[in-house]
Amino acid sequence: MSAVPDMSRLSPEMAGLLARVAAETGPQLDPTTLPPSEGRALSAEVNRRWNVDMPDMVKVADVFIDADESLGSDRVRLKVLVPPGAGAGAVIFVHGGGFAFCSPETHERCARVLALECGLPVLLPDYRLAPEHPYPAGLMDVIATIRNAFVVSAPYGVTHGPLLLSGDSAGANLALAAMLHEQGKGYPPMAGALLFYGTYAGDFRTQSYRDFENGPGLTTMKMQRYWQWYVGDQDVSADPLACPLAATDAALAALPPLHLMAAGVDPLLSDSVALHARLKRLGRGETLTVVPGVTHGFLQNTLDLAAAREALAAAGADARQMAGSN
Repeated sequence: MSAVPDMSRLSPEMAGLLARVAAETGPQLDPTTLPPSEGRALSAEVNRRWNVDMPDMVKVADVFIDADESLGSDRVRLKVLVPPGAGAGAVIFVHGGGFAFCSPETHERCARVLALECGLPVLLPDYRLAPEHPYPAGLMDVIATIRNAFVVSAPYGVTHGPLLLSGDSAGANLALAAMLHEQGKGYPPMAGALLFYGTYAGDFRTQSYRDFENGPGLTTMKMQRYWQWYVGDQDVSADPLACPLAATDAALAALPPLHLMAAGVDPLLSDSVALHARLKRLGRGETLTVVPGVTHGFLQNTLDLAAAREALAAAGADARQMAGSN
């Protein structure tokens, strides 16, 4: 297969944005080929362009959750975004970045738009990143966030109520895995979850990994590097907390309502298709929305892409229904 990405499946809007960015920035290094700290810095710089002209919030604050020795979690910084007229409850948004890159700040504009659409505060955990902190370190930080989110954010206007999880890419993996962990421990279920173009298994032989091996955007080789950084030499193929598609039917059936969204031009598309197929066979009613013509990570582009704004509006409408605030 040619190493040149196939741009023919992109929407005109997406193709135009990628062309403009390429003209402005010139050729870019692949951050996954750099030492992790350098790749992380490059990724942060690339994402800075998407985090301008921020929607107004009534409260923005950083709070901290103490380390939990029983979980093996570390001290977690939590960015709190409270939109105007926020209802009771909150959304915990777990940022993507291949388990190794990004932060609450790289995803802040997306999270602010989501907060406005949901009508709920959005809380972003700054979980530990691989490869310095491989699986399950970051997952344990997300679980600690779930258990303590309302306590630490209450002084900033977050009112106890329905708790939803959300995440994009690796963050969707962590959000889904955290729900599976907590229901396995007997904790009450979340009100629901918003899962955006997630990675749900370490299988790189799927149709979309073949179709979009060379991008545009995310490539199969980049995902393989991310996955290697996250799990190292651990065999996690049967571990649902690393590979949620390995969960039992009973565990998947017990999940709260899910909003499933995927990008049409994305090596990870087949993961969402496979998860939706499992849920459908179990008699659940979720639909999977595949946004055509857009690449992995397109929700970062809320300033430039109508498709990103529309996708977050749809997620927000589902979140309001899950939280009982319609």
